[in-house]
Amino acid sequence: MPAATPPSPDRLTLTRPDDWHLHLRDGAALAAVVGATARVFGRAIIMPNLRPPVASVAQAAAYRERILAALSAASPAGPAADAPGRLPGPRRFEPLMTLYLTDNTRPDEIAAAKASGFIHAVKYYPAGATTNSDSGVTALERAYPALAAMERHGVVLSLHGEVTDADVDMFDRERVFVDRALARIVRDFPALRIVLEHITTREAAQFVEAAPATVAATVTPQHLLWSRNAMFAGGIRPHFYCLPVLKRESHRQALVAAATSGSPRFFLGTDSAPHARHTKENACGCAGCYSAPAALEFYAAAFEDAGALDRLEGFASFFGADFYGLPRHTDTVTLVRETWTLPAEYPYGEHVIVPLGAGEAVRWRLAA
Repeated sequence: MPAATPPSPDRLTLTRPDDWHLHLRDGAALAAVVGATARVFGRAIIMPNLRPPVASVAQAAAYRERILAALSAASPAGPAADAPGRLPGPRRFEPLMTLYLTDNTRPDEIAAAKASGFIHAVKYYPAGATTNSDSGVTALERAYPALAAMERHGVVLSLHGEVTDADVDMFDRERVFVDRALARIVRDFPALRIVLEHITTREAAQFVEAAPATVAATVTPQHLLWSRNAMFAGGIRPHFYCLPVLKRESHRQALVAAATSGSPRFFLGTDSAPHARHTKENACGCAGCYSAPAALEFYAAAFEDAGALDRLEGFASFFGADFYGLPRHTDTVTLVRETWTLPAEYPYGEHVIVPLGAGEAVRWRLAA
C-alpha cells in the first residue's frame, strides 16, 4: 500500500527564493512592475531583450542603475497589500544582469562581462523566436566564438530553446531545438554551464535530467499549472499566450514531475513578461504572461497539487543559487493558506496590465 500523502500545512516558511528568469522592461513599465518581484524574491536574472538590446557591459551597467533607481523611488513601506490593484512595497533586491547574444558578440565583451561582477549570464535568442528577438543569433555556428569565451570565463549560457524554421510546427519548436542545437552545444562545449529556460516539453525535461551536471533548466508557473487548453477555454485567451507556447497536458504533467522531483537540475524561473493590456488583447497580441504578482503563490499551488510542498524550498531557494555559484539567502518568506482574488488589472505606466490568472482565486498568500 502506498504511503499516505501528509496533510498540507496552513503556513509555509521558505528561505528567500530567487527568480532565475525575469523581464522588467524599462522606463515607466519597469517602475510599475519591479516591486512585484522585489516584494518576495531576493535576486533575479534580468532579461536583456529591450529596444535596443542590452548587448554590452556598458548597456548592462546603465540598465542596472535604472532598475536600482526604480526600486529606490518606491516607498519603503509600499501601498497596502490589500489595496485593489496594488502590491506591497519592494524589499532588498539584487538584479543579476545578462547580455544579449548576437552574431557579432565579441569574446572580449564576454571577458569584460565576467570581470564586471554584476553580469551573470548571456542570453541566446534564436532570431525571431520571441519578443524583441530580431537581433538574436541567426545561425548557431556564428555564436561559437562567444560560446567558447563563455566556457573559458565561466559565464552561464541562458537559452531560449526554440528553432524558428518555417517548416517546424509551433508546438514542436522546443523539441527540435533540443535535438538540433542543444545537444550540439553540450557536445562542443562540455564545460559551459547552460540553463535551458522555461522548458515546456517532456523531451526537454528528459534531456536535462540525463545531461551532464553543467546543464539545468528553469520552469515557469504557467507551464506547471496550465496546458494549452487554457488558451482556448471559452474563446481565445491572450493572457495565457507565451513563448514557448503552452503544450499538451501530458507535457505539463512531465514538467510537474521534473520540478517536484527534488533534482537540482530544475529551478524557479518565472519568465514573468509584462505587456500592456492593449498590446495583449490585440489582433496580433504579444507573447508573455505577467505572473510576478502571484508567482510564488502559483508555484506553491503546483507543488501542493503534486503532494510535494516539502520540495518547494529546494526548487525555489537553493538549486538556482547553487548552479549560478551564488550564496543561498539567510532570511525567509512565509506563505499562509488564505484564499484571495487576483485583481483584474494593475497600473502600468499610462496603461494597465492584466496578470496571469486575473480574477481567479489563489489559495496561498505571502504573509506581511
